[in-house]
Amino acid sequence: MKRGATARAIAAVLAAAVFIIAIPAALAADRTIVFFGDSLTAGYGLENPDTESYPAQVQKRIDDEHLSWRVVNAGLSGETSAGGLRRVDWVLNQRPDVFVLELGANDGLRGTAPEVTQANLQAIIDKVRSRYPGTAIVLAGMYMPLSMGQDYTEAFHAIFPALAKKNGIILIPFLLDKVGAIPELNQSDGLHPTAAGAAIVADGVWKVLAPLLSARK
Repeated sequence: MKRGATARAIAAVLAAAVFIIAIPAALAADRTIVFFGDSLTAGYGLENPDTESYPAQVQKRIDDEHLSWRVVNAGLSGETSAGGLRRVDWVLNQRPDVFVLELGANDGLRGTAPEVTQANLQAIIDKVRSRYPGTAIVLAGMYMPLSMGQDYTEAFHAIFPALAKKNGIILIPFLLDKVGAIPELNQSDGLHPTAAGAAIVADGVWKVLAPLLSARK
């Protein structure tokens, strides 16, 4: 299958369905983490995204540590960086103390020029900073399949460390570390983690977030 057809076929898997949930266990919490992303954040294909998505599993870790934080899952399946830029003002009504930005995968699967994705992500970062200067921003990095071509995959991955360095924000180098391309940890589409895979993603995210949340008690 040619590259364009492959990208379209993969992108078709990412169905559009809005998903923004405040995890009930911490509704009385003092501070808020917003996970702003696509189907990976929304928990696409999981039996119970409310408990199995990686943001929900981060909330469980927060509750286990008795930290006064609530997680808001603002994941939207099929979301692109351009769509996120259009949507972010509404999501920011959640008044995040920590904003986790997980977007770009759908751009890559569609072959969007990396400089376009980078500009959109920068604009989202700018909007967060303009509205809430004290909010900590965490950026989740992503890789593309090698089938997209080496030049493209390298240019795409370079977006995330470049943005982190430019803006002085926290970087998760690869959101799907220890999960991506491992069949038993992904659903049949090969793109979205199973519940077990999402737990591993949550572990990686938690390692980054835990010191940040503790510092902001």
